[in-house]
Amino acid sequence: MEVDVIKLGADKSGAATLKDEIFGLEPRVDLLHRYVIWQMNKRQQGTHATKERGDVRGSTRKIVRQKGSGGARHGSKKAPQFRGGGVAHGPRPRSHATDLPKKVRKLALRHALSAKQTAGELIVIDEAKLDQAKTSELVSKLKHHELKSALFMDGTFDENFARAAKNIQGVNVLPVAGANVYDILKHDKLVLTKAAVEGLEARLA
Repeated sequence: MEVDVIKLGADKSGAATLKDEIFGLEPRVDLLHRYVIWQMNKRQQGTHATKERGDVRGSTRKIVRQKGSGGARHGSKKAPQFRGGGVAHGPRPRSHATDLPKKVRKLALRHALSAKQTAGELIVIDEAKLDQAKTSELVSKLKHHELKSALFMDGTFDENFARAAKNIQGVNVLPVAGANVYDILKHDKLVLTKAAVEGLEARLA
């Protein structure tokens, strides 16, 4: 399919051809959901922990005699029902990561790109470069295209552009090597340079 290529802060500067097998698919919500759940699970640190009765400090001396007191037959102050006792069945450090086949991840990324193209939220620019790392200059260029929430993707980012974008809320930059479904869907617009389009097509071919 043919799409317009624009110059950042200006108008159309040419055209580019996008591969239908990557940008022209019918988006599948189930694939996108599976990928995002997989990605969020991997992000969890899994460092949550509580002290169980074997971890807390306390006496294991029998509190009262076994019979005749009229009370329960407690054998340790570290039991969960006592203040300062251990937590019953509390969380332990563990990995929350789940498995997702590489083919499914690759397919989900294609569907995420196709979803942006189908929704008219994909923009192709010639390059993402600035002469100086000035946030105000980039803000004016983004305002020209009414970009408030956008993810910029390029092969290797210009240092000035990356530094300027870092100060703008809602705008993020990502190299092609780090392309993922969550970040693509999270932003209102996906802005790809021509180099990013070539890199994605080579990666997902």
